[in-house]
Amino acid sequence: MFDFIRTHQRLMQFVLLILILPSFALIGVSGYTNYVSGDHDLVEVGDSAITRQEFDEARRNQLQRMQSSAGGAFDPAVLDTPEARSALLQSLIERRLIIDEATQERFSVSDAVLREAIASIPELQEDGRFSPQRYNEVLAAMGVSSRDFEQGQRAELALQRVLGPVGATAGVPASVTQEVEQALTAQRTVRLRAFEAANYTKQIQISDADVKAWYDANQQHLQVPEYVSADYLLLDEAAAMQGLPEITESEMRAYYEQNKSRYVMPARVQVSHIFIEAPENAPAAQRDEARGKAEAIAQRVAADPSQFAEVAKTESQDAGTANSGGKLGWITKGSWPAALEEAVFALKKGEVSGAVQGPDGYHVFLAEDVQVEAGETFEQAKAKVQAEIRRQLAADRYAEMATRLTDLVYDDQTSLQPAAQALGLQVRKADGIASDRLLGAADIKGDNAAAQSDDAQVLDDPRVRRALFSSQTYTEKHNSGVIEISPGVMVVVRVNEITPAHVLPLEKADAFIRERLQAERSRDAARKAGEEVLAELKGKAGNEVPEGFGSAQVVSRVNPQEVGKPVLDAAFGADTQSLPAYVGVEGAQGYVLVRVEGAQAGKADPVLQASLAAQIGQAVGMAEQAAVLNAMREAANVRMLPESDKALQPEEQQG
Repeated sequence: MFDFIRTHQRLMQFVLLILILPSFALIGVSGYTNYVSGDHDLVEVGDSAITRQEFDEARRNQLQRMQSSAGGAFDPAVLDTPEARSALLQSLIERRLIIDEATQERFSVSDAVLREAIASIPELQEDGRFSPQRYNEVLAAMGVSSRDFEQGQRAELALQRVLGPVGATAGVPASVTQEVEQALTAQRTVRLRAFEAANYTKQIQISDADVKAWYDANQQHLQVPEYVSADYLLLDEAAAMQGLPEITESEMRAYYEQNKSRYVMPARVQVSHIFIEAPENAPAAQRDEARGKAEAIAQRVAADPSQFAEVAKTESQDAGTANSGGKLGWITKGSWPAALEEAVFALKKGEVSGAVQGPDGYHVFLAEDVQVEAGETFEQAKAKVQAEIRRQLAADRYAEMATRLTDLVYDDQTSLQPAAQALGLQVRKADGIASDRLLGAADIKGDNAAAQSDDAQVLDDPRVRRALFSSQTYTEKHNSGVIEISPGVMVVVRVNEITPAHVLPLEKADAFIRERLQAERSRDAARKAGEEVLAELKGKAGNEVPEGFGSAQVVSRVNPQEVGKPVLDAAFGADTQSLPAYVGVEGAQGYVLVRVEGAQAGKADPVLQASLAAQIGQAVGMAEQAAVLNAMREAANVRMLPESDKALQPEEQQG
């Protein structure tokens, strides 16, 4: 059973999912009303309540699923926000409403529907068809009876009957689809003129007073979160390579000979044969007759090798190769008896051997092709051999160092230096590691910013940041445990100094503020210049293209021709009653004038129509399901209780 689980891990994850959800539904159908817990209720839903215990359990399941799918690189802080917690609580409310409705209306599914649903699960199929054997194997491996599994699936299908028909029956009139298609395929012929902010940068002067004024008014934008500086030991292949013993030439030669097939392709012959049977225990007369026949055939085909295949088909007594003209394929040294091999490898391309005695008879060989030994000599492969030996030695040393490192970091938990000295590693330092990210050099006091370090990817790993802000390392400033970032990369960290959250000092923020002010004022200057030209153009008549505009291009919402959305929206928002029309739009890089020269209706696209109908229908279905859920909320008088405010706050704020 355990072998099955180990070799079907993805299948097991799926099975866990389809078992957990229905069991949740079953508990809800039969036992939610028993879950009244007084002061720990978060939300009232009809006659029942969602409790803090249920919410915390749902959060644990959510975290476990995310960590299972993303591995150790998943950062739990992503889900520990008011927004993420609120979304989870809302999903629990909706689930409760659906369960209550299914229970009240006594929704159920027939055995036929249940069988069809289970049979359609891909993970329970083989070659696209439901497999009873696989079904039984999966349930047995999970320790779940078919009765419990089927009850869970039946409950889940019953819940789907609450909102499923709403979404499935949603539709939109064909006229709506046509109008949407027309809007998407409608075309505009436009020319663009860009006023890029970068062209106005040199005109902008930022004074110290400007910087100070912005600094005083916008300190909320200059908040630096709490961060730590850390000492750390990094164990990887490069570290394991340090201090390896010198590799002698004799060791390299021995390795080369042992692994010669990796550097040298041995000689080989593409060979065909004609076989005349003569077992070793056959009478001498029979063996003499077989030898005579083989010699006669050898003389015959040697005179005209082009006949070899035809002769093999009629004369060879090797039934396995006779029909193919005696072809044996490529033969390398060491794969045949020595006598046969010696005869074959003595042949040149196109040559025919004499009658060669083998264990069971006589062979006549034809060398179809010959390839001599090719590859690198020892001297040519020497550098490669040395590198491979060093990697193997480093791998062994890495395993030894990893074991020792695990012990050493706990022998003296207040310093990494003893472990570094024992293993020949260097204690490295990095600054600016916050709980959620690495800070840039401009945001920290020191010069050794982790974000600019060669080890930035390691230090930004969520497991490293979690370790640094755990009570063991943050409060007590002890060494963390060994953190395995990936196979072949380990790190141990220790907090050296803690810098509280603060506002960035003016001298540190100066460059950032100047850059921001310059960008803002450059955009303002570009916008002002563009608006002035726009005002002039709106007062002019005629079709002559003003200076500065590019070539005409036809754009639509489904084919914008690399025109950005703000510019596209401006083009389609322009009044096309009188053309050309001019509009302007401000963007991140400056200001763009749009000259609209033509407005054309789009062409009908049957493929687009079909996909649009499906997409709009799906969107309408989801909207109608949401509307039904809102109605169910009102009917159930869903009410958030005071305790829910605390549950929605991140853990560190709950005290």
